[in-house]
Amino acid sequence: MITVQTAIDQHGPVEAVQHVLAEYFDAIYEADPARIAAIFHSEAVYATADETPLLHRNLPTYLAVMEARESPQSRGEARKDIIDSIEFAGENTARAQVRCSIGKTDHVDFLTLVRDEGRWQIIAKVFQIIPGS
Repeated sequence: MITVQTAIDQHGPVEAVQHVLAEYFDAIYEADPARIAAIFHSEAVYATADETPLLHRNLPTYLAVMEARESPQSRGEARKDIIDSIEFAGENTARAQVRCSIGKTDHVDFLTLVRDEGRWQIIAKVFQIIPGS
């Protein structure tokens, strides 16, 4: 948590959000629930319409899934992390479109971030799964 706060104190909003996204990519690659918890807001939403019914999780449920997941890092998978865009709606709201790979699937993630008490955090992750890449 401190590293994210430090980034906000030393850089502008673009750099601060980029720092959170870098932490996000590391956390996904390592399947590290502690790192996810550090960058996600406690009220965060995780969702995809790629499952029927629509998959919707709260943060504690998502962290449990991460805890049980074998990490791409442990399987020796190559990383493929891309920030497509970052947009700001104001001083406290941003949206990032990012892509990363897990196993044989690519994911396009829409991450909504909020600045709460001076700290950028992911409040929503809505994603699309692209198989076979």
